[in-house]
Amino acid sequence: MNLHDDAALVLKAYEGTGHQAELRDAYLDHLAAHPDGMWKACGAGHITASALVVDVERGRVLLTLHKKLGMWLQMGGHCEPGDGSLAAAALREATEESGIEGLTLLGGGPVTLDRHAIPAPCNWHLDVQYAALAPAGAVEAISEESLDLRWFAYDEVAAVADASVVRLVESTRAGRAGKSSPSGG
Repeated sequence: MNLHDDAALVLKAYEGTGHQAELRDAYLDHLAAHPDGMWKACGAGHITASALVVDVERGRVLLTLHKKLGMWLQMGGHCEPGDGSLAAAALREATEESGIEGLTLLGGGPVTLDRHAIPAPCNWHLDVQYAALAPAGAVEAISEESLDLRWFAYDEVAAVADASVVRLVESTRAGRAGKSSPSGG
């Protein structure tokens, strides 16, 4: 299965309500209209994959101070041809940007969706957001894409990050109780 087809299946299975359901439908419409909708070259926008790195034992999340945007964000970015699935892309991005080996995705699929405008020549990032569990004793390492990398307690995130990251943290925490076993990508 190619990445485009995997993304469509993941999105069809995503059980968002309200605005999340509207985003899911918009993402599916985008993929149906754009065979290249997974790739950065798609001028109408493209699917991206991200993961919030969580340390459940210490009640905190790892955020990166994005070099280009100057904002505290979850790890994530563009899908690459070698990614076997959308989940694998999110896990790869989280591993590369956090420097932490042994991350595992929580739950069976995405936590939230977030569409945000980006500068030309493209128009939109259609981000599919996962959560990844950091292994015990994980030590982070700043990547070249980051100005800083820092752990924040759950209740500190709203003071440093935008509403989309706060939503991702809240959704991850709310969904965690029902998902006792992590799954890989």
